[in-house]
Amino acid sequence: MSARPVKRSLTLQGHRTSVSLEDDFWHAFRDIAQEQGRALNALAAEIDAARDSETGLASAIRAYVLAHYRARARATGVTAKP
Repeated sequence: MSARPVKRSLTLQGHRTSVSLEDDFWHAFRDIAQEQGRALNALAAEIDAARDSETGLASAIRAYVLAHYRARARATGVTAKP
């Protein structure tokens, strides 16, 4: 997998845009959309609409992916040890 971000295209509100994400984040993002039974572009649009205007879309997606898996870890009783 690539450690460097790779530029990929998404469609948000009928407009094409690109986002640069590392492969691990991209695959996790796609997995989350699939788990939720949602189109990737629909999930990206939701994240885009909820993000702060000073936060880039790629950063917002990374934060969403991290929050998703942290919530899952808490729900299953898995926590990181200091």
